[in-house]
Amino acid sequence: MVDRPGGPSSPGLIGRALGAKRRPVVPAWARSWQEAKAVGQGVVAYAWHLTAYHAVRTPWYGLRLALQAPHGAARFVGGTLRWVRDAEGDPVRASAVAAEDIGAYLRLSGQRDRRVRWRSAVAFAASLAGLVVAVALYVLAPQWLLLLCGAALTLVMGWLGQPADAPVIRRAVEIPKATKLTSDIVLRALGSLGIQAINQAQSKGGDGFTFTAPITRDGPGWLAEGDLLYGVTVTDVADRREKLASGLRRPLGTVWPEPVPDEHTGRLRLWVGDQDMSRTKQPAWPLAKTGTVDLFKPVAWGTDQRGRWVEVTLMYVAGVIGAIPRMGKTFLLRQLLLIAALDPRAEIHSYDLKGTGEHDPVGNAVGYRHRTGDDEEDFLYALADLRELQAELRRRTKVIRGLPRDICPESKVTTELASKRSLGLHPIVVGVDECQKWFEHPKYGKELEEICTDLVKRGPATGIVLLLSTQRPDDASIPKGISANASARWCLKVMSHIENDLVLGTGAYKRGVRATAFAWGDKGICYFLGEGADARIVRAILIDGVAAEHIAQRARVMRERLGILAGYALGEQPETEAAISYDLLADLLIAVPADKPKLWNEAAVASLADLRPDIYGEWTTEQLTAALKPYGIRTVQVWGTTEDGKGANRRGIRRADIVAAIAERDGKSDAA
Repeated sequence: MVDRPGGPSSPGLIGRALGAKRRPVVPAWARSWQEAKAVGQGVVAYAWHLTAYHAVRTPWYGLRLALQAPHGAARFVGGTLRWVRDAEGDPVRASAVAAEDIGAYLRLSGQRDRRVRWRSAVAFAASLAGLVVAVALYVLAPQWLLLLCGAALTLVMGWLGQPADAPVIRRAVEIPKATKLTSDIVLRALGSLGIQAINQAQSKGGDGFTFTAPITRDGPGWLAEGDLLYGVTVTDVADRREKLASGLRRPLGTVWPEPVPDEHTGRLRLWVGDQDMSRTKQPAWPLAKTGTVDLFKPVAWGTDQRGRWVEVTLMYVAGVIGAIPRMGKTFLLRQLLLIAALDPRAEIHSYDLKGTGEHDPVGNAVGYRHRTGDDEEDFLYALADLRELQAELRRRTKVIRGLPRDICPESKVTTELASKRSLGLHPIVVGVDECQKWFEHPKYGKELEEICTDLVKRGPATGIVLLLSTQRPDDASIPKGISANASARWCLKVMSHIENDLVLGTGAYKRGVRATAFAWGDKGICYFLGEGADARIVRAILIDGVAAEHIAQRARVMRERLGILAGYALGEQPETEAAISYDLLADLLIAVPADKPKLWNEAAVASLADLRPDIYGEWTTEQLTAALKPYGIRTVQVWGTTEDGKGANRRGIRRADIVAAIAERDGKSDAA
């Protein structure tokens, strides 16, 4: 027997208590100062608009009510007379006469007589009292009170006389009417998805879904959470998001089914917003007009479906942004560069390979290196810069390695170390838009890929951040060495699961994290993977070109005050002659003589250093091995003779491999 009889049927009380999921004592919205502040500002703005709207129209209201006062007085008198004579009972009495029901008619007539006598007495007493009050006011009341009473009576009569289809006072604000989310609506929507297990359960009188918590108000929307049937996953529901929105009778942009972190795959969290996420007004970005940034601390950059801020820490990460064209990836990359620019210590390297100049506000204002376009000289400029960055990476590793353990306990750059100018460990942020242009270049692509991979792997610990964006996420646009080591991912709308998993990681699509579900109108909305959390849906703050100019100029002023503005922003240009003449394979062909088919690495490095000391002067044998790897050239065991005449077997290169690599490269270049 598999199930032992008499054993415990479930964990004990202590076990259940220790493993229980505790709900927060204070709701999330009550603990968020930003959300409370936003709500308060919204209420004040609503009250001000309401007051101003009606204050401007008050004279027109008074005139219309005065003109409608005679009609209202006639309605009042006519309605009173109908009430006194019990006119509402006429149809019933007429029905009794038509049916020739004498008994019913006599009863109704007696009732009418009693009502008319009582109502006539009430009307006479009210008329007499009203006449007495009117005479008393006319004799005793001051002039202003008479005018006030007359105006009030006129307005009341005018209000009674207004047509039903043309009220005098209209709404100042059209409040959207979103249906309250109830259990019946959720079950109806799940039943409309065409999932066989749910349909079978509901056809037998079941629900097909078990709520694990009451449906509650969560930000600007409703939150429902529960367990799907056995074998049904959240992915099954997410695949049918359009049908789910139809079943809920809500716009697609308001319906967001998602899995619950650290729970089984059948636990569904369904959030239904009041408005489409892409149309909901976002709160003002805290850094839009004032403020500075410490890149070693989280910074708000977007909002989730509930309108709450989502933060990112740009240090210690490398980032990848992927999307189809026109979905906002360039704006998102520019926003991240603006965040970096607001840390005055940061050195910004920006490259706009699209060539439209959308990163010019950042590059022109604070860029240490900046380039727009994809001409040959632009690639040479970038190549020279990346070589400098790789050399800077090596320098930083030596500096960090030489620092005392009490100053640098984790062997990485900290905000305190970055603030010490003498160490030169300030943050360096490199942003590349349309990065596929770099890696697909027939001549420089492999070296650019090799340097970027090195920066992605070793750069974060040394304070160097690489942010790459592409509109064609594939293996050629984002090499595996980069995509596998990028710890921050932003995926806007993509067209298939291949691009989705390349940006968000293998298996993301199967887990229900699907950027393919975004609609064309979901500009700036993405899945964000980072900050040690599961993928979240976030809408980036929209910063147009004008706003970007203002923020970048503010960042420039900060650097000017500190006297640290440098590089492209001051008109300085790097030396690119070395990049133009630097051809490793061609130089190796010279360094390795034709009469020596094989040569040790140290001998090749020495020959290269003699050939171009400014470039190869500090190269090591390991560096040469790494530089040859992108060309497919691997080191081999080479037998040679040492200076003292003894034979030795050491790592080296073959001249035939260099010739073959040059032939392959030049052939691809000619074909391109």
